[in-house]
Amino acid sequence: MSTPSRKLHLIRPAAPPRARKQRSRPIAAEAVPATGTERIVDAITTAIVERRLMPGTRLAEQKIADIFKVSRTLVRQALIQLARDRLVKLAPARGARVAEPSAEEARQVFEVRTMLEAAMVKRLCATITPAQVAELRAHLKSEQSALARTDVSGRTRLLADFHVVLARMLGNEALAQLLADLLSRCSLIALMVQSARSAEHSFDEHVAIVDALERRDARAATKLMEDHLRHVEHNLHLDPRVRDLGQVLRPNR
Repeated sequence: MSTPSRKLHLIRPAAPPRARKQRSRPIAAEAVPATGTERIVDAITTAIVERRLMPGTRLAEQKIADIFKVSRTLVRQALIQLARDRLVKLAPARGARVAEPSAEEARQVFEVRTMLEAAMVKRLCATITPAQVAELRAHLKSEQSALARTDVSGRTRLLADFHVVLARMLGNEALAQLLADLLSRCSLIALMVQSARSAEHSFDEHVAIVDALERRDARAATKLMEDHLRHVEHNLHLDPRVRDLGQVLRPNR
Protein backbone atom coordinates (compact mmCIF):
# COMPACT_ATOMS: atom_id res chain seq x y z
CA MET A 1 0.00 0.00 0.00
CA SER A 2 6.90 1.30 0.44
CA THR A 3 10.19 8.90 -4.81
CA PRO A 4 15.55 15.14 -4.74
CA SER A 5 18.07 12.36 -5.37
CA ARG A 6 16.71 9.88 -7.84
CA LYS A 7 16.78 7.06 -5.32
CA LEU A 8 13.49 5.54 -4.33
CA HIS A 9 13.02 4.94 -0.63
CA LEU A 10 9.67 4.70 1.08
CA ILE A 11 11.02 4.80 4.62
CA ARG A 12 12.05 8.43 4.54
CA PRO A 13 9.05 10.78 4.62
CA ALA A 14 10.92 13.23 2.39
CA ALA A 15 11.25 10.62 -0.32
CA PRO A 16 7.87 9.00 -1.04
CA PRO A 17 7.41 5.80 -3.06
CA ARG A 18 6.95 7.06 -6.55
CA ALA A 19 8.82 6.77 -9.78
CA ARG A 20 11.54 9.30 -10.42
CA LYS A 21 10.66 10.01 -13.98
CA GLN A 22 12.32 12.69 -16.06
CA ARG A 23 10.16 15.73 -15.50
CA SER A 24 8.56 17.29 -18.50
CA ARG A 25 9.22 20.92 -19.34
CA PRO A 26 7.09 23.47 -17.49
CA ILE A 27 3.80 24.12 -19.20
CA ALA A 28 4.05 27.85 -18.54
CA ALA A 29 6.71 30.41 -19.34
CA GLU A 30 7.46 31.03 -15.67
CA ALA A 31 11.04 29.99 -14.94
CA VAL A 32 10.89 27.88 -11.81
CA PRO A 33 13.46 25.35 -10.56
CA ALA A 34 12.39 21.75 -11.21
CA THR A 35 12.90 20.98 -7.54
CA GLY A 36 9.98 23.27 -6.69
CA THR A 37 7.55 21.16 -8.68
CA GLU A 38 9.02 17.96 -7.26
CA ARG A 39 8.70 19.29 -3.73
CA ILE A 40 4.93 19.63 -4.15
CA VAL A 41 4.59 16.34 -6.04
CA ASP A 42 6.56 14.47 -3.37
CA ALA A 43 4.60 16.02 -0.49
CA ILE A 44 1.23 15.11 -2.01
CA THR A 45 2.40 11.60 -2.95
CA THR A 46 3.70 11.00 0.58
CA ALA A 47 0.40 12.20 2.08
CA ILE A 48 -1.48 9.74 -0.15
CA VAL A 49 0.79 6.81 0.71
CA GLU A 50 0.64 7.62 4.43
CA ARG A 51 -3.16 7.76 4.24
CA ARG A 52 -3.44 11.41 5.19
CA LEU A 53 -5.05 12.39 1.88
CA MET A 54 -8.13 10.36 1.09
CA PRO A 55 -9.47 9.55 -2.40
CA GLY A 56 -11.74 12.34 -3.61
CA THR A 57 -10.07 15.04 -1.50
CA ARG A 58 -10.15 18.40 -3.28
CA LEU A 59 -6.70 19.89 -3.92
CA ALA A 60 -7.24 23.66 -4.07
CA GLU A 61 -4.49 25.36 -6.08
CA GLN A 62 -4.43 28.56 -4.04
CA LYS A 63 -4.29 26.75 -0.73
CA ILE A 64 -1.40 24.58 -1.90
CA ALA A 65 0.35 27.69 -3.26
CA ASP A 66 0.00 29.36 0.14
CA ILE A 67 1.36 26.30 1.95
CA PHE A 68 4.48 26.07 -0.24
CA LYS A 69 4.76 29.84 -0.82
CA VAL A 70 4.87 29.44 -4.59
CA SER A 71 2.79 30.58 -7.54
CA ARG A 72 -0.34 28.80 -8.70
CA THR A 73 1.46 28.13 -11.98
CA LEU A 74 3.93 25.93 -10.16
CA VAL A 75 1.15 24.18 -8.27
CA ARG A 76 -0.65 23.50 -11.54
CA GLN A 77 2.51 21.93 -12.98
CA ALA A 78 2.72 19.62 -9.96
CA LEU A 79 -0.93 18.62 -10.26
CA ILE A 80 -0.49 17.82 -13.96
CA GLN A 81 2.47 15.59 -13.07
CA LEU A 82 0.38 13.81 -10.43
CA ALA A 83 -2.45 13.41 -12.94
CA ARG A 84 -0.01 11.72 -15.34
CA ASP A 85 0.89 9.37 -12.49
CA ARG A 86 -2.86 8.71 -11.98
CA LEU A 87 -2.75 9.89 -8.40
CA VAL A 88 -4.79 13.03 -9.11
CA LYS A 89 -7.79 13.61 -11.37
CA LEU A 90 -8.18 16.95 -13.13
CA ALA A 91 -11.66 17.99 -14.25
CA PRO A 92 -12.73 21.20 -16.03
CA ALA A 93 -14.47 23.64 -13.68
CA ARG A 94 -14.00 21.22 -10.76
CA GLY A 95 -10.27 21.50 -10.25
CA ALA A 96 -8.05 18.73 -8.92
CA ARG A 97 -8.96 15.90 -6.59
CA VAL A 98 -7.15 12.85 -5.28
CA ALA A 99 -8.04 10.06 -7.71
CA GLU A 100 -10.62 7.42 -6.90
CA PRO A 101 -9.49 4.27 -8.74
CA SER A 102 -11.99 1.62 -9.72
CA ALA A 103 -11.99 -2.04 -8.73
CA GLU A 104 -11.03 -2.95 -12.30
CA GLU A 105 -8.02 -0.64 -12.17
CA ALA A 106 -7.00 -2.29 -8.89
CA ARG A 107 -7.13 -5.72 -10.52
CA GLN A 108 -5.01 -4.52 -13.42
CA VAL A 109 -2.39 -2.99 -11.12
CA PHE A 110 -2.08 -6.20 -9.10
CA GLU A 111 -1.89 -8.28 -12.27
CA VAL A 112 1.11 -6.23 -13.44
CA ARG A 113 2.71 -6.37 -10.00
CA THR A 114 2.39 -10.14 -9.87
CA MET A 115 4.06 -10.59 -13.25
CA LEU A 116 6.91 -8.25 -12.34
CA GLU A 117 7.54 -9.34 -8.78
CA ALA A 118 7.35 -13.08 -9.37
CA ALA A 119 10.07 -12.76 -12.02
CA MET A 120 11.98 -10.38 -9.76
CA VAL A 121 12.34 -12.75 -6.80
CA LYS A 122 13.12 -15.68 -9.09
CA ARG A 123 16.06 -13.78 -10.51
CA LEU A 124 17.12 -12.43 -7.13
CA CYS A 125 17.47 -15.97 -5.78
CA ALA A 126 20.42 -16.46 -8.13
CA THR A 127 22.25 -13.28 -7.14
CA ILE A 128 21.33 -12.40 -3.54
CA THR A 129 24.26 -11.95 -1.15
CA PRO A 130 24.50 -12.46 2.63
CA ALA A 131 24.73 -8.67 3.03
CA GLN A 132 21.46 -8.24 1.13
CA VAL A 133 19.77 -10.89 3.26
CA ALA A 134 20.93 -9.00 6.35
CA GLU A 135 19.49 -5.79 4.90
CA LEU A 136 16.15 -7.51 4.37
CA ARG A 137 16.20 -8.90 7.92
CA ALA A 138 16.79 -5.38 9.26
CA HIS A 139 13.90 -4.12 7.17
CA LEU A 140 11.64 -6.84 8.59
CA LYS A 141 12.56 -5.71 12.12
CA SER A 142 11.47 -2.19 11.22
CA GLU A 143 8.18 -3.53 9.88
CA GLN A 144 7.62 -5.52 13.06
CA SER A 145 8.39 -2.49 15.22
CA ALA A 146 5.89 -0.34 13.31
CA LEU A 147 3.25 -3.04 13.71
CA ALA A 148 3.90 -3.23 17.45
CA ARG A 149 3.55 0.55 17.79
CA THR A 150 0.34 0.56 15.73
CA ASP A 151 2.10 3.09 13.52
CA VAL A 152 -0.25 3.05 10.53
CA SER A 153 1.65 5.47 8.29
CA GLY A 154 5.00 3.93 9.21
CA ARG A 155 3.92 0.37 8.56
CA THR A 156 2.29 1.43 5.28
CA ARG A 157 5.57 2.87 4.03
CA LEU A 158 7.65 -0.04 5.28
CA LEU A 159 5.40 -2.80 3.96
CA ALA A 160 5.43 -1.15 0.54
CA ASP A 161 9.14 -0.33 0.66
CA PHE A 162 9.97 -4.01 1.13
CA HIS A 163 9.08 -4.60 -2.52
CA VAL A 164 11.14 -1.66 -3.82
CA VAL A 165 14.13 -2.81 -1.73
CA LEU A 166 13.92 -6.19 -3.48
CA ALA A 167 13.85 -4.49 -6.89
CA ARG A 168 16.86 -2.33 -6.08
CA MET A 169 18.85 -5.40 -5.08
CA LEU A 170 18.80 -6.46 -8.73
CA GLY A 171 20.51 -3.20 -9.65
CA ASN A 172 17.72 -2.32 -12.08
CA GLU A 173 16.62 1.24 -11.36
CA ALA A 174 14.02 1.21 -14.15
CA LEU A 175 12.32 -1.75 -12.46
CA ALA A 176 12.50 -0.03 -9.07
CA GLN A 177 10.94 3.13 -10.52
CA LEU A 178 8.13 1.23 -12.24
CA LEU A 179 7.38 -0.77 -9.12
CA ALA A 180 7.37 2.37 -6.96
CA ASP A 181 4.77 3.93 -9.26
CA LEU A 182 2.59 0.82 -8.99
CA LEU A 183 2.96 0.83 -5.21
CA SER A 184 1.82 4.46 -5.04
CA ARG A 185 -1.30 3.51 -6.97
CA CYS A 186 -1.84 0.48 -4.72
CA SER A 187 -1.69 2.73 -1.67
CA LEU A 188 -4.38 4.95 -3.16
CA ILE A 189 -6.56 1.94 -3.95
CA ALA A 190 -6.07 0.61 -0.42
CA LEU A 191 -7.38 3.85 1.05
CA MET A 192 -10.78 3.08 -0.41
CA VAL A 193 -11.27 -0.61 0.19
CA GLN A 194 -8.52 -2.14 2.34
CA SER A 195 -9.54 -4.29 5.27
CA ALA A 196 -8.11 -3.51 8.70
CA ARG A 197 -6.54 -6.92 9.34
CA SER A 198 -4.03 -7.45 6.54
CA ALA A 199 -0.86 -5.68 7.80
CA GLU A 200 0.31 -8.45 10.13
CA HIS A 201 -0.45 -11.08 7.51
CA SER A 202 1.64 -9.15 4.98
CA PHE A 203 4.54 -9.01 7.43
CA ASP A 204 4.42 -12.77 8.00
CA GLU A 205 4.49 -13.35 4.26
CA HIS A 206 7.45 -10.99 3.86
CA VAL A 207 9.34 -13.10 6.41
CA ALA A 208 8.59 -16.26 4.44
CA ILE A 209 9.77 -14.64 1.20
CA VAL A 210 13.08 -13.61 2.78
CA ASP A 211 13.53 -17.13 4.17
CA ALA A 212 13.10 -18.55 0.66
CA LEU A 213 15.51 -15.99 -0.80
CA GLU A 214 18.12 -16.88 1.80
CA ARG A 215 17.76 -20.56 0.84
CA ARG A 216 17.98 -19.53 -2.83
CA ASP A 217 14.79 -21.50 -3.40
CA ALA A 218 13.50 -19.82 -6.56
CA ARG A 219 10.37 -21.97 -6.84
CA ALA A 220 9.29 -21.26 -3.26
CA ALA A 221 10.12 -17.55 -3.47
CA THR A 222 8.12 -17.16 -6.68
CA LYS A 223 5.07 -18.96 -5.29
CA LEU A 224 5.25 -17.07 -1.99
CA MET A 225 5.34 -13.72 -3.81
CA GLU A 226 2.42 -14.69 -6.06
CA ASP A 227 0.41 -15.87 -3.05
CA HIS A 228 1.30 -12.73 -1.09
CA LEU A 229 0.07 -10.36 -3.79
CA ARG A 230 -3.06 -12.45 -4.30
CA HIS A 231 -3.80 -12.22 -0.57
CA VAL A 232 -3.22 -8.46 -0.50
CA GLU A 233 -5.58 -8.01 -3.44
CA HIS A 234 -8.16 -10.29 -1.86
CA ASN A 235 -8.06 -8.33 1.39
CA LEU A 236 -8.98 -5.16 -0.48
CA HIS A 237 -12.53 -6.50 -0.85
CA LEU A 238 -12.82 -5.32 -4.46
CA ASP A 239 -16.17 -7.06 -4.77
CA PRO A 240 -17.97 -6.26 -1.52
CA ARG A 241 -21.02 -8.41 -0.91
CA VAL A 242 -24.19 -6.41 -1.52
CA ARG A 243 -26.63 -6.93 1.30
CA ASP A 244 -30.35 -7.24 0.77
CA LEU A 245 -32.00 -3.80 0.98
CA GLY A 246 -34.69 -5.18 3.30
CA GLN A 247 -32.03 -6.35 5.76
CA VAL A 248 -30.34 -2.96 5.67
CA LEU A 249 -33.49 -0.88 6.17
CA ARG A 250 -35.65 -3.14 8.33
CA PRO A 251 -36.09 -1.56 11.82
CA ASN A 252 -34.53 -3.43 14.72
CA ARG A 253 -37.02 -5.32 16.86
